[in-house]
Amino acid sequence: MLVIIGYIVVMASVFGGFAMAGGHLGALFQPIELLMIGGAAGGAFLVGNNGKAIKATLKALPTVFKGSAYTKALYMELMALLFEILTKSRKEGLMSIEGDIEEPESSPIFSKYPGVLADHHLIEFMTDYLRLMVSGNMDAFQIENLMDNEIETHHHEGEIPVHCIAKLGDGMPAFGIVAAVMGVVHTMESVGIPPSELGMLIAHALVGTFLGILLAYGFVGPLSSLLEQKLHESTKIYQCVKVTLLASLNGYAPALSIEFGRKVLFSTERPTFLELEEHVKQARGK
Repeated sequence: MLVIIGYIVVMASVFGGFAMAGGHLGALFQPIELLMIGGAAGGAFLVGNNGKAIKATLKALPTVFKGSAYTKALYMELMALLFEILTKSRKEGLMSIEGDIEEPESSPIFSKYPGVLADHHLIEFMTDYLRLMVSGNMDAFQIENLMDNEIETHHHEGEIPVHCIAKLGDGMPAFGIVAAVMGVVHTMESVGIPPSELGMLIAHALVGTFLGILLAYGFVGPLSSLLEQKLHESTKIYQCVKVTLLASLNGYAPALSIEFGRKVLFSTERPTFLELEEHVKQARGK
């Protein structure tokens, strides 16, 4: 929603200001210029990226119109789930959670937390390392190194759409200049026409530069920044799981382990100690 509002503000400010200054909006409506800029940018996007990058970018673009999925409620749900799993493993032994991590969809513990269960990548990350903990063949340093590598890989994959959109935005002013030059060429070959018509052709040519810059900095460029922010949010939840599981692996009680996880969260989503404690109590009572 904020993206749409932002686009409306950009258009209202630019075109509204132009109209208030006495400009005629009809002069800015140049679909051919848009076709040249958009088509050239789209073609360059296809040339400069492989199939995986293109698919990742197209998959990421719809997410910019959605709000953040990583809310305080989701984090509290996650930490309540981790608390229950770690408590069960501490009381009944690590082998007692084997059934839960092998089939989380049918687990009575996991099924209590549908928000977490809906994130298949997060569930896979969590259960994979719980499985390694159950095996008992790896120490905390090895698991931490493996977690860091996986989180880094996740982050690098998430950066692909960010870079693709950023480069697309960076190229649009240049394609705007290309469109403007083509307009100037057309103007020069029509130099024999009346001055009034010649002026219109020059105006149309200049619109190409205008549109290229506007599309780059008002529409495409901000999307890469937003995607980068969403990437950081998606990485933070894995770090929360990592810190919590490592604390448990190092011998801390479940209540202290989830406190470790709580402390790494962004302040905007981090629940207080009392909020988390109350939520865990309510979740266990279900």
